[in-house]
Amino acid sequence: MAAPAANMTTNGDRLWDAIMEMAKIGPGVAGGNNRQTLTDADSEGRHLFKRWCDEAGLTTGVDEMGNMFARREGTDPDALPVYVGSHLDTQPTGGKYDGVLGVLGGLELVRTLNDLDIKTKHPIVVTNWTNEEGTRFAPAMLSSGVFAGIHERDWAYDKTDARGARFGDELERIGWKGDEKVGDRKMHAMFELHIEQGPILEAEGKEIGVVTNGQGLSWTQVTVTGKDSHTGSTPMPMRKNAGLGMARILELVDEIAWSHKPHAVGAAGHIDVYPNSRNVIPGKTVFTVDFRSPDLAVITDMEQRLDKGAREICEEMGLGIELEKVGGFDPVAFDETCVTAVRNAADRLGYSHQNIVSGAGHDACWIARVAPTAMIMCPCVDGLSHNEAEEISKEWAKAGADVLFHAVVETAGIVE
Repeated sequence: MAAPAANMTTNGDRLWDAIMEMAKIGPGVAGGNNRQTLTDADSEGRHLFKRWCDEAGLTTGVDEMGNMFARREGTDPDALPVYVGSHLDTQPTGGKYDGVLGVLGGLELVRTLNDLDIKTKHPIVVTNWTNEEGTRFAPAMLSSGVFAGIHERDWAYDKTDARGARFGDELERIGWKGDEKVGDRKMHAMFELHIEQGPILEAEGKEIGVVTNGQGLSWTQVTVTGKDSHTGSTPMPMRKNAGLGMARILELVDEIAWSHKPHAVGAAGHIDVYPNSRNVIPGKTVFTVDFRSPDLAVITDMEQRLDKGAREICEEMGLGIELEKVGGFDPVAFDETCVTAVRNAADRLGYSHQNIVSGAGHDACWIARVAPTAMIMCPCVDGLSHNEAEEISKEWAKAGADVLFHAVVETAGIVE
């Protein structure tokens, strides 16, 4: 396929304005966003995105999981589409760019094609995947997982939030449950633009991350049981302190992750302590251990060492323990042809770049199971994400969108 000319670039001001306009929907309390999936704010953001797609001449379809697909036709009716996109939902205290850059960068790609009156052989489809964050309805990347055949649709519909609201009911309530069967669409390729959510690109002074791999992830929920008792009147030898058991297991988690440095990580982000009272020794703790590595053998080793070591800790302390794997996916190697298209685009445009492994999960990680896929990353200030203080520059956003444009358009094929 012919590559776009180096002077074909996106409109950075227009992209930035779109990001800022979307950020007005579901504002947070500290400058970011709280536009959680299947809320009224999510619906409002979807309507704005669809209006922009309509204005750009795209035809939007919606599947049974609420995934949105905005299509620009190609010249070959038999050619499979090139997909591009990410997600519009946010964390409860999320930033303005996580996910949004990828969706609106895809829209800007189409707007630029319209400006330049460029036709492509393959159709291009801009996608908004439902519930990538997984904050309200676990697990993360839920709808792209259903699309890729990882999860069953009805299983996803039955997921509930902290208040007991059901995913399928909320999808219908906000009016974004489509008729299209999930996963019926076939792809020529997919590209996802995203902020790095880490500090590497900024620290190295690089404008573009060429994502070669996605880390594998393992979530294990650990329940430690002891005995509630008074903090002041229970003698030290007679205590069954589930909180102390958790603390020792978390030290083990840290030790395990460090043993596989520099590419493995581990911690517990979700922790519940019962009864969570100032003067009661915890009788139960429930926490989720998050292990990640680009090497499946390393993930397996970390899981096994956690299981063995945590049980030994609890046995020695006279505590009960249960371990349950509640989520995860294997490491991902992105498609070499798509990755090369991203790297060549950065070279053609003169943007500094380096290979990078994604430390976070993304919809592209599931779609890589069913289609050739690649990711592009731009830096974010101090590597901060999932935080209202998340920040990128207009120049970084434009660089990412330019590389996205070139990689997608080369893959879709310019029609002379």
